Amino acid sequence: MDQRVEVREPYTLHRRASAWAVHVFTASGAVFGLLALFAVFQDQPAMVFLWLAVALIVDGVDGTFARRADVANVLPGVDGSALDLVVDYLTYVVVPAVFMVRFGLLPDGFALALAGWVLLTSLYCFANTGMKSSDAYFVGFPAVWNVVALYLWLLDFDPWVNTGILLALGVLTFTRMKFLHPFRVRTLMPLNLAATAVWFVAGGWLVAVHPEQPSLAFVPWLAASGYVVGMCAWRSLRDLRG
Repeated sequence: MDQRVEVREPYTLHRRASAWAVHVFTASGAVFGLLALFAVFQDQPAMVFLWLAVALIVDGVDGTFARRADVANVLPGVDGSALDLVVDYLTYVVVPAVFMVRFGLLPDGFALALAGWVLLTSLYCFANTGMKSSDAYFVGFPAVWNVVALYLWLLDFDPWVNTGILLALGVLTFTRMKFLHPFRVRTLMPLNLAATAVWFVAGGWLVAVHPEQPSLAFVPWLAASGYVVGMCAWRSLRDLRG
């Protein structure tokens, strides 16, 4: 009996180069994180958020590029998910924690301990294999400390109020509360994307003119924030009701 074994042709140089380009694109987020870190120590908060925003954009689109380039199959020896997590831990957690300490957003004498709280609770989030629900919501606070740092800096709360916020969000990391992923959740996706766009543009405006808070930027920014909070609360309550 003639048995033929199908031999898969090796991927072309173009396919492999495209896959490597996607990994390099993902890895560039670490460079933007480093630039943000330098901006922290140069006391340039607006530049910190500029570089973090660029890193956020890279993180938002690299998955699409990876799927189009079929990176997982073309380069099976390089784990793109692990690469993404390493970069995200730098830009979502480490840089914002240093920012909050450097710019006096946390109480004197407790700042380093609170920064450690941010780093430690985030490790659980990144290691949690169940961090996404079946409908693409984050399960537990998703360690978006870059966003938290932006709120604390723009809203200029008392450092002790900020302490309560950090402690509460760290605890929520270990809960089943749902948090909206604006690019993955399909329920009301057009509204989710619109609210995200408004939040991004208005937030950038507020960073650029800080400490001013023009109502044309501040009100839409708060409204978009309220929409996201509402979506998180609605999805979480739906679980509680069974």
